[in-house]
Amino acid sequence: MREPIFLRPTGKDYLWGGSRLNDEFCKGLPMEPLAETWECSTHPDGPSFAVGGDFDALSLANILKAHPEFLGTHPNSGSELPVLIKFIDAKEDLSVQVHPTDAYAAAHENGQRGKTEMWYVLDAAKDAKLVYGLNRDVSAQTLRRSIADGTVEKYLQTVPIAENDVFFIEAGTIHAIGAGALIAEIQQSSNLTYRLYDYDRVDKNGRKRPLHVDKALAAANLKRSAEPRQPMRVLRYQPGCARELLCRCKYFEVYRMLVNTERRQKVTFRAGPMSFRVLLCVGGCGTLGFAGKVHNIYKGDCVFVPADSVEIRLHGQLQLLDIRG
Repeated sequence: MREPIFLRPTGKDYLWGGSRLNDEFCKGLPMEPLAETWECSTHPDGPSFAVGGDFDALSLANILKAHPEFLGTHPNSGSELPVLIKFIDAKEDLSVQVHPTDAYAAAHENGQRGKTEMWYVLDAAKDAKLVYGLNRDVSAQTLRRSIADGTVEKYLQTVPIAENDVFFIEAGTIHAIGAGALIAEIQQSSNLTYRLYDYDRVDKNGRKRPLHVDKALAAANLKRSAEPRQPMRVLRYQPGCARELLCRCKYFEVYRMLVNTERRQKVTFRAGPMSFRVLLCVGGCGTLGFAGKVHNIYKGDCVFVPADSVEIRLHGQLQLLDIRG
């Protein structure tokens, strides 16, 4: 039976994190700070695990290894889950960093994937911002010198952010999430990050985190970046649900679903044979039913839906991200 699989994440206690993922998303992870939760992941650095059902406590990686048909027939799916989905709580600024392209990663990181990603802003402090590329063309030599003398921030393009904003971060783009941002991140299944600058801060042991300047400069786009603009988004309505496309690229598609059903009304759908789907609940609560079973679904829950799935019924007041490979 190709039934939905509720997932339990792995958490990360990076020094810039806060407590909102435990406080507001009820993650219940014994970490302080709790910077990230890897909600849907087969990556060995942070796997997610099934909760309940026939696969209870198994890693999603092992489930998909045993059932590769759950990924679908789309060429991008291949034999491994192509996406990694996270919640990110930035109490402090993240490091300024860059992720490699597929080509660079294949050549320099033992054939690993690159990392293109998308951010959906769940909440943002009044003055929250992010770094998105450079504000002018810069040579590698100039940027290297500015990192050494602590003046690199003058070359970074900063952008204010607000709740419900969407940002597409193509591999090679220098970037950073700023303090006060709560983010849902959809990315390629990769953990390749080259840290360019970290504000000279130290970790809990009094040590500076390592930088990866050579690789970062080799992988980065050093041309001026256009200022990111919010994409045109069109809500399409059907009884009990509105849907809009947030992002489409060669690695993933992301939709936002707003479910608001009346007492006896339900929204039904299934994953087609081409691709799996992942439902990430970013607001509200309700129920998810299939094959005669009904499960509660709350803000923070993540559900993997195998390709060619059983019919699924949603009921309640829910805001979901619907991710496809």
